[in-house]
Amino acid sequence: MTIIDPHIHMYSRTTDDYTAMYRQGIRAAVEPSFWLGASRRYAGTFFDYFQLILDFETARARRFGIDHYACVSVNPKEADNLPLAREVLDGMGPYLGHERCVAIGEIGFNRITPGEEKVFQLQLELAKAHGLLVLIHTPHDTPEVSKRKGVERTLDILREFNYDDGRIILDHNTENTMDLARKRPVWAGLTVYPYSKLNPERVCGILRKWGLERTLVNSSADWGVSDPVSLPKVAGFMKQQGFTPEEASRLLFENPMKFYSQHPRFKPQLDLPFIDPSTYQR
Repeated sequence: MTIIDPHIHMYSRTTDDYTAMYRQGIRAAVEPSFWLGASRRYAGTFFDYFQLILDFETARARRFGIDHYACVSVNPKEADNLPLAREVLDGMGPYLGHERCVAIGEIGFNRITPGEEKVFQLQLELAKAHGLLVLIHTPHDTPEVSKRKGVERTLDILREFNYDDGRIILDHNTENTMDLARKRPVWAGLTVYPYSKLNPERVCGILRKWGLERTLVNSSADWGVSDPVSLPKVAGFMKQQGFTPEEASRLLFENPMKFYSQHPRFKPQLDLPFIDPSTYQR
């Protein structure tokens, strides 16, 4: 089966991960901008990072037979530094116009603060101005933050935004938010990520209840305890749970292809060769 991972942070992964992904059938990936583990202090460090995921990471992935695209944004975890966020947004244009940029993302909420909301709204307007798709992060459930409240506020903002809902992913849904995600014709993202998000069994339970329409499943693999081949594992679990091969292919290939192909830059080459790593030049 050919698989597209619609949300994975390959900046934080190794070449062994790329090899495993290729062997498990992953042939394209989309990398949203994310927090690097320490908040950045200068706009230039954002721009260097954008250039890296758009150019170097695309070239690195290509060696391993995977066609790589990216999304550019100020991630919610760094949105509360408003002066810096505004400086980054003011200089983001060249990266939004890059041939490998297909969306603005991740944007949205982390702690549901006024600063996050302002930067979220500014980036939605940038997406509209540049004709880009939108990938929205929903907050983690913690003692201080409610994911459901974050999704509710996100949907309120989208009502005011007046943009095509079919060009928006509302990501990291759980059993507790899918009813909200289905109130608008946005795409609902499900993340398979140990401990803090979903496992394949829970994904299948959500799919049985809510169906496969406008649904994307991703690994969101990054610095944390995560698995860049979680999507092939979802396919295997779907088979065990009685889903057909056609349904698995629809979820893991056709749906991400349908969503991202709304942007004309997304034309993944699915037959890239896997190049013997011993032939690489530094």
